[in-house]
Amino acid sequence: MKIKIAGIGSYIPEKRISNADFGNHVFLNEDGTAFGYPNEVVINKFKGITGIEQRRYAEDHLSSSDLAYFAAKKAIENAQIDPETIDYIIFAHNFGDVKKGAIQSDMLPSLATRVKHKLQIKNPKCVAYDILFGCPGWIEGVLQANAFIKSGMAKRCLVIGSETLSRVVDDHDRDSMIYSDGAGASIIEASDDESGLLSYESATYAMEEANYLFFGKSYDPEADPDHRYIKMHGRKIYEFALNNVPTAMKSCVEKSGLGIDDVKKILIHQANEKMDEAIIQRFYKLHDKPVPQDIMPMSIHELGNSSVATVPTLFDLLIRGEIKDQQINKGDILLFASVGAGMNINAFIYRY
Repeated sequence: MKIKIAGIGSYIPEKRISNADFGNHVFLNEDGTAFGYPNEVVINKFKGITGIEQRRYAEDHLSSSDLAYFAAKKAIENAQIDPETIDYIIFAHNFGDVKKGAIQSDMLPSLATRVKHKLQIKNPKCVAYDILFGCPGWIEGVLQANAFIKSGMAKRCLVIGSETLSRVVDDHDRDSMIYSDGAGASIIEASDDESGLLSYESATYAMEEANYLFFGKSYDPEADPDHRYIKMHGRKIYEFALNNVPTAMKSCVEKSGLGIDDVKKILIHQANEKMDEAIIQRFYKLHDKPVPQDIMPMSIHELGNSSVATVPTLFDLLIRGEIKDQQINKGDILLFASVGAGMNINAFIYRY
């Protein structure tokens, strides 16, 4: 038995934030000292590394579970199913619902329960729970759905990834320009044809890597030290990803029984354009192959890094033909992969 993605949907917020909108920010070093060069230089260098030109922020009155609800409705409609037939709602996030201007996360009740309520699903046998797995959360949710369905515990799952990272960033940290908001959702069920998940990899590295991404105080020395924001050791993450993600992807391909030449598209977490390109180059180098043209669709230029939402959103945009010069066809082999806080890595091979 294989599982397939029977429906997909995403919610991309309307509010566009360009790089120029950071022109008046007061960026500081970690020790609180001023940068030695103007914001224009910082922003241009940032764009050259990440590829990000703009990002999307959620409307002020919406929370992460609202975004998730919008994406879930689209996935349910795309799959043409009755929501009462969903056995599990698996909601991947990292920060819960954070109101605009608030300093606390709200995760009680779970965000999955909130989505179930918004969808007005009455069936008590529809079990709703959250997972915290860093940026690879949506992929991990798909792998959990795979386990539930194969074991007979479920026939149909709703897997969601949603985040409002714009509300947990330190305005004085230049890394704040990376993050964005969004949601992606998918209906997972048993496959009755050749399409579906063929193999997977998943891992957690929790020695010195455990705190490469963390909650830390503002770079502003006058800010309340108990107010915490998303922080990262960017260089260490880059090196970790380059050393570990390509080998996980290679193992995933080998487990599927297919060859690297069978892979038509790689849908990788939209973290950083230069890092993603380096991962793909290293992956193909492991096979002594050149990187095929247009193998890696990208959405980061306009949407930024929305954590758990990037991969399902990318898949949705690709299916709908909304990524320039990119398309997929029935039977194509896709490689999904992600890396993030934990440090966690996962991947799966999928026949579309």
